[in-house]
Amino acid sequence: MFRALYEKIKQGLSKTRDLFAGIASLFRLRGKVDQDFLTELEKRLYLADVGTGPTTEIIARVRAAFLDKEITGDVELFVKQLLKEQLTAGGGIRYAPTGPTVVLVAGVNGSGKTTSIAKLANRLKSDGKKVLVAACDTFRAAAVEQLTIWSERIGCEIVKNAPGTDPASVAHDACEKAKARGFDVVIVDTAGRLHTQTHLMRELEKIHRVVGKVIEDAPHEVLLVLDGTNGQNAIAQAEHFKKAVKCTGIILTKLDGTARGGAIFAIKQKLDLPVKFVGVGEKLDDLEPFDPEAYVEALFA
Repeated sequence: MFRALYEKIKQGLSKTRDLFAGIASLFRLRGKVDQDFLTELEKRLYLADVGTGPTTEIIARVRAAFLDKEITGDVELFVKQLLKEQLTAGGGIRYAPTGPTVVLVAGVNGSGKTTSIAKLANRLKSDGKKVLVAACDTFRAAAVEQLTIWSERIGCEIVKNAPGTDPASVAHDACEKAKARGFDVVIVDTAGRLHTQTHLMRELEKIHRVVGKVIEDAPHEVLLVLDGTNGQNAIAQAEHFKKAVKCTGIILTKLDGTARGGAIFAIKQKLDLPVKFVGVGEKLDDLEPFDPEAYVEALFA
């Protein structure tokens, strides 16, 4: 299982790995861990988009453990372990103890949210779950149409309504149907929005409240979809979403198309949210549960 996950993430992170290869090459040098080495390591961590906080901590700990010692593979193993400690295993979906589990999915336009919902629905269905999708992006007909096509391809049901319908009412109807028909999971799509669009953020809060009135403790997961190609620029967006709807985890998308996969370290440190899934390709099965061990090993592969 680990090997298969590692190979898939390694393939998906090919562009980011080019940057981490520069870090790995430092550990093959002859010489000592001196100030020049630490300065170069710091520079290469920044180039890999690891971020200020994680980079500062790594440099301080390498200095404390290895200063004036010979550069060996032990330094590389040490840095890898520090990177793994910066991350948290996502743990997958946290299911409700009884009744349907409601997963609310949010994000900005173009983050890959609708495709991620399809991939998540496909993964849950493959795990034997009875999945219902709620198409709450009622202001964009193309989004509903796209989600309908995905649902038909996957073989899961969808609840939708006429364009312009109150999104919260669609979420309400989906939760009622899930309770009545014995669905295991409801995935609630929401309109893509910028964190600066106050009225749309209030709409998101309303959906959050409404599903909680229909199903106890819902939503059980609030997953924020972040575009991996944005690197650390995604952090400001995420902070506002986290405040508005109490996000429980992140889906980090488009890692196959970016060299900025190192930003995952700064994202975790700044937001203190686990990355639950990573998107490493365009196929339906290219959404993988996040595993720090596999991720870091793949970066240095």
